[in-house]
Amino acid sequence: MRIGIGLPNQVRDVDPTVVPRWAARAEEAGFSSLATIGRYAYPGVSDTVALAAAAGATERIGLLSGVLLAPTWPAALLAKEIASIDGVFGHRLTFGVGVGLREEEFTVPGLGARGRGARFDADLEIYREVWDGEPAGENAAVPSGTRQVPMLFGGYTEQALQRMVRWGTGYIAGSGSVAASAPRFEAAKRAWSEGGRDGAPRLVSLAYFVLGDVDAGLANVRDFYRLAPKEVADSVVPCSSPELVRKSIADFAELGVDELIFVPVTDEVDEVARLADVVS
Repeated sequence: MRIGIGLPNQVRDVDPTVVPRWAARAEEAGFSSLATIGRYAYPGVSDTVALAAAAGATERIGLLSGVLLAPTWPAALLAKEIASIDGVFGHRLTFGVGVGLREEEFTVPGLGARGRGARFDADLEIYREVWDGEPAGENAAVPSGTRQVPMLFGGYTEQALQRMVRWGTGYIAGSGSVAASAPRFEAAKRAWSEGGRDGAPRLVSLAYFVLGDVDAGLANVRDFYRLAPKEVADSVVPCSSPELVRKSIADFAELGVDELIFVPVTDEVDEVARLADVVS
């Protein structure tokens, strides 16, 4: 199982200058991927900006949006943003997407929370068309040679799994417990097989961690989830010691997860080294 690390892009009032330094240290430490957490209505750094900044500070490490709330964006614009990051930085990006749960995230006129699932289904068609170089007006929106960016799907519904089967390369679980994630991974594997896809879906999970200022980290998590559904907020408990990090690794490895990404809850850049010391 590969071990990745999140970027602190959605820590409240993050110092934006930390993002590239964090990314460079993560690559040097040998983590498999750098991942963002997606929200708009929160004082952080946009997924696409954080991913581009991290990519510019690195050369090899994978990049993942985990997950970006796709229906909050105009589809063609987002498709071009994602293709541009992926192309400029050597096809290192995996596009993790979900429909979102919180109405306050949907701030663009005409792109409200109502109908977001149906709109997302239409958006997925648009992403493929843009990445295939089909005309957007008089010209294609992307350069020739743009690839179909690999997608992971998150979510708790059957519709999310069906989107994964049709469009995706795998499933990404949120930052809940192993017990909560296990049935989702089983459902993803079952949907993949029943949908006639070859092989197995890529399975990725997130796990929050804090190894420095634990009190600040716990406060940040509570703040981030204060408007989330109670069952979601209650399931989020950061790994706050080396022992809990190691247990999380062992538990998710036993589930057969391909990659576990530890997501920070403070923007203290020394957290990269602390986590690396535990997982190395």
